[in-house]
Amino acid sequence: MGTSFLIDTNVVIDFSHSIFSEKSKNFVASILNKEPIISAITQIELLGFSVVPPQIESFVRYTSIIGIDNSVIEKTIEIRKHCRIKLPDAIIAATALTNNLTLLTRNTADFQNIENLNVVNPHEI
Repeated sequence: MGTSFLIDTNVVIDFSHSIFSEKSKNFVASILNKEPIISAITQIELLGFSVVPPQIESFVRYTSIIGIDNSVIEKTIEIRKHCRIKLPDAIIAATALTNNLTLLTRNTADFQNIENLNVVNPHEI
């Protein structure tokens, strides 16, 4: 079985705006077609705009969403104690770590100091 990914908000937005290279677009499309997984934070960020494009609404509807349970809360607290990181990013990182997922994000610098977190930037594929 291959690597499973937690898809960050910026990857969904970049994909919907077609700003990936062909190779990156194919890589992200293979993840989206196989097993798209997002965190509850990404769901909130994607659907929290006053106007949400129909393709984003459809994507969220057919995506696995990982909620914020006690293990994610505890890992988020641990991350925030050791790293200077925004709360939503800490929750996303904690979600990836507690579910053994690799984080797919453009913002790799935001997550670089989080121990044991595997991060892939699709723009660098």
